[in-house]
Amino acid sequence: MREALQRAWLLRGWLARALWPLSRLYALLVAIHQHGYASGRSPVEKIDVPVLVVGNVVAGGAGKTPVVMALAVHLCAQGWSVGMISRGYGRSSKNCLEVLAGSTADQVGDEPLLAARHFASAGLHVPIFVAPSRAEAARALLARHPQTRLLISDDGLQHYSLQRDLEICVFDDRGVGNGWLLPAGPLREPWPRRYTPCANRLVLHTGEHAAQGPGMAGFLAKRSLADYAWRSDGQRVALSELRTSQQPLLALAGIAQPEAFFAMLRSHGLPLARTLALPDHCDFNLFIRPIDQPYRLICTEKDAVKLWPHAPDALAVPLFMTLEPAFLAALEAWLARQLPAGSGAPLSSAEA
Repeated sequence: MREALQRAWLLRGWLARALWPLSRLYALLVAIHQHGYASGRSPVEKIDVPVLVVGNVVAGGAGKTPVVMALAVHLCAQGWSVGMISRGYGRSSKNCLEVLAGSTADQVGDEPLLAARHFASAGLHVPIFVAPSRAEAARALLARHPQTRLLISDDGLQHYSLQRDLEICVFDDRGVGNGWLLPAGPLREPWPRRYTPCANRLVLHTGEHAAQGPGMAGFLAKRSLADYAWRSDGQRVALSELRTSQQPLLALAGIAQPEAFFAMLRSHGLPLARTLALPDHCDFNLFIRPIDQPYRLICTEKDAVKLWPHAPDALAVPLFMTLEPAFLAALEAWLARQLPAGSGAPLSSAEA
């Protein structure tokens, strides 16, 4: 069903047309939700530091979390004290929690845990909090880490209770698909956006090419795999070693577009004996390892934070997101307007 929907969302075929009446009901619910905030009936909380929201209007992953991680690394290098907030999708806990490298995905969610371990391995101090309400996560983070000068929200483009100062809308090669709202199409809200809670917006394309259409002009980001994989003990294994391995490779991915990950592995020359596409945010507590052959498992870092407790021999290949210089220049120009010289702006990287 998931694969059928993904195909239907690219075209206005029979399945999309059959679901179109439901998309009209969804559109009404979206409009009511947005009107509540536009009219002031639904409260919006503003906090004391700028908030940058990275999200998308299309269902399914478009690379938001890798973008957030790349942004945080870049901004830390520029001297900013950065924090990250998230809902922590897929976690069992409903509490507001700080995400630490030793947390579990069940406690805090797979993507926040991935980010926390990434920052820790890079020697960066980027506090991360998760909560059902991003405003609650923001308050808790600033209370625990008052030196934080900028917050990045991983997802939350359609969650308006926390005022944002800049939106980064992320698209991949799908663009807006067939242009229809859920469930007839992939859109969470109409595009171009009819309700704009924030005047400042950047569009970022993470696909092979920039998607075309109204309101789609923006910048490029390039996804690439590392030339190595991590073992659960923190040791690296070069991908070149796996090309001639006698042990058959089974690649698995519980992400929005698993086939893209498999294609990237093959582009590095890895002979995949088998691939296993799993649901996004897959619960590996229910994972049953195939036993028809002595497979060596290879997965994404996002999957590894949940898979390693069950399969510590699995290898995790990092995914890097490279942001084009023009995008970073536009971001830094916006930041300069938020904290002009003499008002407590961060140190330059040379002074930090």
